[in-house]
Amino acid sequence: MNKKRTGYMFCFATGIIWGALIGASITTMLVSYRIDLFYEKIAYQENMIEDSVEKLKKLEKSINNSNIVLKDIKIIIEADEEQINSINNIEIEKAIKEKFNSSLGKEVKNLDAEILMQVIDKRILKFDEAEYKIDVKKLSLSDTLKIWVGITVMEIESQE
Repeated sequence: MNKKRTGYMFCFATGIIWGALIGASITTMLVSYRIDLFYEKIAYQENMIEDSVEKLKKLEKSINNSNIVLKDIKIIIEADEEQINSINNIEIEKAIKEKFNSSLGKEVKNLDAEILMQVIDKRILKFDEAEYKIDVKKLSLSDTLKIWVGITVMEIESQE
């Protein structure tokens, strides 16, 4: 009778331990997923804040100018969501915008769309041991510079 009781207690204790381990694993997965989502939102919002501060500085310099000035830069990325994760998508957008930050606040009539297009066309960016090739599909220049870019992931040669 004592052996039977010991066997039941062992099974009960083992069940509690396995239940705690499985519960902790599931909770960890759910929490880490939420943290990843929050990290993406924070990275996106930090990027937006940096862009807004840069735009504000450029626009304050050109406030007395009555001509149309470049006020904003919009990047529209056309790529497979499977190939490029959202963090790299934000980093690519940020890198492209950095190339055009010097144009913010300048008169649109003094900017050449062809030169602006050539600044990033056929450029290769490296993030997290991955290379991305940028191809400019379309460019629209008004008080907002809109650039449609295609992104292709290039193969990385391992250096071993």
